[in-house]
Amino acid sequence: MKFLSDQRRLYLLAAVLLALTIILCFAWRLWSAPPSDTPIPTATPGVPVVTPLPIASKLPDATEKPAATATVSTIVYYQDNNGYLVPVMKQIENQQGIAKATLSLMVSSPRNDMEAARLGLRTVLPEGTDIDLDISGGTARVDLSDTVKRLPDAEAETNMVNAIVQTLTEFDTVRTVQFLIDGQQVSTLAHGTSVGGEFSRGMLNLESVSASLDPEDAQTVMLYFPGETGSLIVPVSRMVYGEADINTAILELVKGPGAASPLDNTLPSGCGLIDVKTDKSTGKVTINFTQDFIRIAEQADGGRQALKALMLTCSQFPGVTSVEIMVEGVPYDTGVATSSIPTTINIADEIADQFLATQAALLFEQ
Repeated sequence: MKFLSDQRRLYLLAAVLLALTIILCFAWRLWSAPPSDTPIPTATPGVPVVTPLPIASKLPDATEKPAATATVSTIVYYQDNNGYLVPVMKQIENQQGIAKATLSLMVSSPRNDMEAARLGLRTVLPEGTDIDLDISGGTARVDLSDTVKRLPDAEAETNMVNAIVQTLTEFDTVRTVQFLIDGQQVSTLAHGTSVGGEFSRGMLNLESVSASLDPEDAQTVMLYFPGETGSLIVPVSRMVYGEADINTAILELVKGPGAASPLDNTLPSGCGLIDVKTDKSTGKVTINFTQDFIRIAEQADGGRQALKALMLTCSQFPGVTSVEIMVEGVPYDTGVATSSIPTTINIADEIADQFLATQAALLFEQ
C-alpha cells in the first residue's frame, strides 16, 4: 500500500511539473518572440461605443464599499501575441477600490505575467507602474507613474490606453476616462499616443479600413473569432456599408477574419448563409446555413468555441435572447436546438484549462 501511495505522489508531482513546464515554455516563447508582421488592430479612443461587450454579470460598483463576499467578478483586458486586446473575466479578492485592483492585474510583474501567460496572453502596462485612481461624476481619473513613458512603441502605448479605457468603462459608474502622468496633464506619450482630454469606450480591435470605404458612410458591427491558441475568443470591430443589423453581422462573420489576420474562421470554409430571421416577440434568432456548416463538429473542440463566437456576434443586438441554427432548413443539434446567449466572452479558469490541454497535446506531438 505504501508503494501505491508513493506512486500516486510521483504521478501527481510529474503532472504538476509538466503543467509548470508548459506554462514556462510558452511564457518564454511569448516574451522572446519577434514582433509580428501582422498589422496590429487597435481601438479608437474617444469614439463612442457601437456594440458593448457582454459580461458575466453586473460588475461590483467601483465607488462603493464591497459586498460581504470573498471574491467578485471583474473584467481584465490583456493583449495576445498579435496585439489584439482580449477581455477576460476573473475572480479576484473582494476589496475596496475594485477598479484600481483590476487595473493592477494588467501591470507587468512576475506574478501578473505568469497569470497572463497561462491564458496565452500578455499584460499591457510596463513593470513598476504605479496607479492612482479617482472616480466621480461618471469620470475615472487615472494617474500613472512615468514608467509608461518608456513603452517601446506607439502600438504598445495605444494598447495600454485602450485597455485601461475598456477595463474602467466595464463598470457602470464610469463613462469617461482622463489620464494624468505623474500627477500632470500631458497631451501625448513618448511615441505620440494621445492621452489628453476625455476618452469614452471605443471600438475594440478595429480592423484596418479600406481606402475605398468612407468612414462617414460606414457603420460598425462587432464580430467574434477564435484566437490562434484555440482557447480564446477575440472581439473585432468591422466597418460595413449599409445597415449594421444582425443580418449584416452574420454575413460578415461568414466572410471570416481579414486577409492578414491570424484569427481563425468561426464557421467552416465554404459555409454559406441562406437567411436570418428574428422573432421580435420572443427575441429568438433563426440562422439558416448551407450544408457545409455541419463540418463545425470536426473542429478540435467539437465546434464549441465557434458556436460561442456565433452566439456572441448575435448578442450585440438588443432583444436577442436565443439563437436557433438550421442547416438547409433542418434544425442543427448543438446539444440543444436553441442555444441561449452566453454572457461572458472569456472566463479565466476555463481558458487556462483549455490552453494547458492544447499546449500539452502539442508538446507530446513534438
